[in-house]
Order: sequence, then C-alpha cells, then structure tokens
Amino acid sequence: MFDFLSMGAVHDTLVQWSIDGILQASWWQVLVATLVLTHITIASVTIFLHRAQAHRALELHPLPSHFFRFWLWLTTSIVTKEWVAIHRKHHAKCETEEDPHSPVAHGIKTVLLRGRELYAAEAENQETLKKYGHNTPNDWVEKVVYTGKANWGVILMLLLDLFLFGAIGITVWAVQMLWIPVTAAGIINGLGHWWGYRNFEAPDASTNISPWGIIIGGEELHNNHHTYPTSAKLSVKPYEFDIGWGYIRALEMMHLAKVRKTVPRLMLGDIRPVADAKTLEAIVAHRYELMAGYAREVSAACSAELAKLKAGGQEAAADKLQRVRHWLHRDDDKVPQGLRSEISQAREAHPKLDKLIVMREELRALWTRTNVSAEQLVVDLQGWCQRAEASGVAALEDFSRKLRAAHA
Repeated sequence: MFDFLSMGAVHDTLVQWSIDGILQASWWQVLVATLVLTHITIASVTIFLHRAQAHRALELHPLPSHFFRFWLWLTTSIVTKEWVAIHRKHHAKCETEEDPHSPVAHGIKTVLLRGRELYAAEAENQETLKKYGHNTPNDWVEKVVYTGKANWGVILMLLLDLFLFGAIGITVWAVQMLWIPVTAAGIINGLGHWWGYRNFEAPDASTNISPWGIIIGGEELHNNHHTYPTSAKLSVKPYEFDIGWGYIRALEMMHLAKVRKTVPRLMLGDIRPVADAKTLEAIVAHRYELMAGYAREVSAACSAELAKLKAGGQEAAADKLQRVRHWLHRDDDKVPQGLRSEISQAREAHPKLDKLIVMREELRALWTRTNVSAEQLVVDLQGWCQRAEASGVAALEDFSRKLRAAHA
C-alpha cells in the first residue's frame, strides 16, 4: 500500500509539474520572469551585438562576451556575423534602396510588419556578409554551434521554459521569440527612422523614440546613435537615460569591459582673433553639436518674433509662423514639400529669421562641399565670421565668437 501511494504521489507531482512547471510560479511571477528574460536578451543585443561588435565602441572581457553569445543563441538564433554585417550596411547605405531596413526606402508598413523577412533576406546575401561582417567571432564554438546549429538554441529554450513554467512556458517562449523581431526589426528600424524627436541633424531620418532608454536597452535614442555611431553611450542630453550604458559602466567597474569611445565634447578656449585651420578642424569634428546649438538660437529668435506678433495683435501672422517654426532649423531635404511655400513666406516676413537660416546654410557648406580645398574653406569660414559679427543680429555675433573659441 505504501509503495502504491508513493507511486501515486509521484505521478500526481509529475502531472502538476507538467501543468505548472517545476517552479510552480504564479501568473505574476511568470510575467516578471518573462520581462527579465527578454530584458537580458535586449541587453545582449545592445551591449554585445550593437555597441561592442558592430561599432567597436567597447571591448568586452571573454566572460561577458561568451555569456552574451550563448544567451543570444539560446533566445534568438541570431548569428553574430549576419547581424553585424546587416547593421553595418544599414549605416553605410542608410535611407537608400540598398539599406536593408529603411522605412524611407521600403515604407514604414513594410519595416514594421515584415522586418524579420527583410533581415532574413539580407542574411542570405553573401556579398553583404563578406564586405561588412569582418572581425566577428570565428572560433570553433561559433562555427560549429552558434552558426552551424543556430536553431538548436531556441529549441533548448522552449524545453527549459516548459520545464520551469509548465504549459504556460509555451507563451513565455513565444514572447521571447517575438521580442527582438518586434523591438529591433520593427520599432528601432521602423519607428526609429519615422517618428520621434531629433537632437541632431544627422544626414539620415533617424529619431529618438523616447528620451528614456529602458525597454529597448537604450536603443530608443536612435538619432543620438546615428549621429555618433561609435559612442558606447547613447544618451546625450541631461534628461536622457540609457540603461545599456549603466550596464556597461557596471561591467567596466568590474574590469569586464573597456569603453573605447563616447560622444566627443566641444571644448571652448580663448577666442582666436581670426578663425584658422584649427578652428575649421574643431567645427567639422563637432558640427552636429554646433548645429544643435545653432538650432536653439533659431528657436529663441522665433520665440521672440512670435511674442512681438502676439503683443501687436497679429494672431494670424503668429499662427503662420507657429506652424513652421519647428522646421526652420532643419536641412532643406528634411522639410516636407507641403510646408516649403509657407516657410518661404515666413522668411520673407521675418528678415532676422531669414538671415539666421541663410547663414546656417552657408556654415553647413563648410563640411558638405567636398570639391573645395582646406585652405579655401578656412577663407570661407573667416568670411562667415566677419559677416556674422557685422550682421547686427546678436545671436549670430555670439555664435561667431563661440566658433572662434572652438578647439578640437
């Protein structure tokens, strides 16, 4: 009888485990565990694949490096060389037909709904892998297991989820399998080039989806990344937060990582009597930061004009200026076609704003013209500073002095 009852108890326990898993977790514990597991995957992508492998922004100790490789094999079946090559090509061919996943080139709907398909198609392109997949792991375990048996990891993950959580483990596994295609292939590659705010006028359509990079490990700060792709830190503004950078700093303090590069900061010294080659070098090196500062000057001037219009009871004119104010500091090719006529009218009505915009384009020409010698560019810079300081526009005068104080 004792043996029979013991066997029955074992049977009941096994049945219970098959339903609820060995952890016997409640629904909220399963939810928390799922979020933790998917967050580890996100951290692995942003720290290992993106910042360390694709952009060489940091060096990882073999311990975390191998952990991230194993975890990504277990939860995504991503092959490091393929991911790195596709991402590097995205930067090299950004917003063109050759960009593997640009919503500008392929449409936002396509990238959001078929991002995984776009990735898989590009992963088959051997030319892409050869040209952009260099300096990625190529040891025995990479070739035989992580690449040779790429799909075995996710099968093992399914068995582990079933063992730990029981029947609901299938749902946990499904969420894990969808997490990267939805967040990376969809949200980052899609929304990150279609909707959000921009700190910098990067030459592409990249945007920051949110100033708080928590859910996608800091990848929400996509405009910052495209502006400074080799920076290990993605946050730039004081109000921005990059949780991935927090993990990197923790690894660095444990001597498990070494940061190679972060966002360069413009240094201001004594104001030079005349802008010279060193000034030009500093301006080109820090052009995005400088132009972001110039944008603030345009915005401040626009606010002053709006205040005058409203004080004078010119509400209609104020409404017209308000409609275009957020586009006045943007590069011409980023301005919607439907607003260009209104912007022209606003510039005609407000000569001070027009002067700021004209001189912005002249300043921008210092690094966009490739057929001009460095010596000529220095002469052009000196001319720009002279015109700015003789313009009678305080913002331009102050900005010119800032340029003459810039150091690389």
